[in-house]
Amino acid sequence: MASRVDALYFFLLALSFFFSLLIAGLIVFYAVKYRRRAADSVGSEIHGGLALELTWTIVPLLITMVIFVWGASVFFAMSRPPDETINIYVVGKQWMWKFQHLDGQREINELHVPVGRPVKLIMTSEDVIHDVFVPAFRIKADVVPGRYTHLWFQSTKPGRYRLFCAEYCGTKHSGMIGQVVVMEPSEYQTWLSGGASEGSLASAGAKLFQDLACNTCHRPDAQGRGPVLEGLFGKTVTLQNGEALTVDEAYVRESILQPAAKIASGFQPIMPTFQGLVTEEQLLELIEYVKSLHQLPQVQPR
Repeated sequence: MASRVDALYFFLLALSFFFSLLIAGLIVFYAVKYRRRAADSVGSEIHGGLALELTWTIVPLLITMVIFVWGASVFFAMSRPPDETINIYVVGKQWMWKFQHLDGQREINELHVPVGRPVKLIMTSEDVIHDVFVPAFRIKADVVPGRYTHLWFQSTKPGRYRLFCAEYCGTKHSGMIGQVVVMEPSEYQTWLSGGASEGSLASAGAKLFQDLACNTCHRPDAQGRGPVLEGLFGKTVTLQNGEALTVDEAYVRESILQPAAKIASGFQPIMPTFQGLVTEEQLLELIEYVKSLHQLPQVQPR
């Protein structure tokens, strides 16, 4: 997005520069041309001009509409990630950045990504509001406690790029910095497969799902007291109040921490809260596990 953001920025800069010079030049020109040449001279009265009024109304309107359409196109492109992205979870904490890859790799204040691949960051905070800002990529988004925000980018050149927190978050805010390491795809795969890994996020979430006894209510045979989770992520569910919503990361998170907030139709509010029992990292593991559950094959009647 950097080239598109820069193109719009320099267009606005050139436009501002042009009209600043034009207005200042006209002020000087008319101040000289229509200066008072005699002490008793009086200027003639002007009773409006339709052509002039239309000009300085229509021209700014056209210019602002160009800016609006251009800016909106860049905004929508930045807010809508491609269908196929590398998803990486980000947790902000005073005063560090924690990154979790789906394959299980964990990083602190350093994020490795491959060049030429779109990367989607799914972000939340453990404490206060933070803000992910990578100036070289022209990307910036708040990281808010209690909810998930998203950001995506596609790096075009290998290298190391500075990562900052752009929201004042405490006494060591200025030290909450990191870097994005952009690697060639082969080097990235080598890095991803190396190092100590405790399994993927989904597998860690599956173990935690069993440890918390979630499988006693959320059974794949629909005989449990909770909804079937297989194939649930991304689907539209109906709540007891008749509201319909899409199952996404925020909904799964809320259902774990505040299960009585949005109850699926046909079920009772009997699920206990896990607020304070699971960390932000464990929440991400459970969410990724739910996302990994695919729809069970249908049994054909004989």
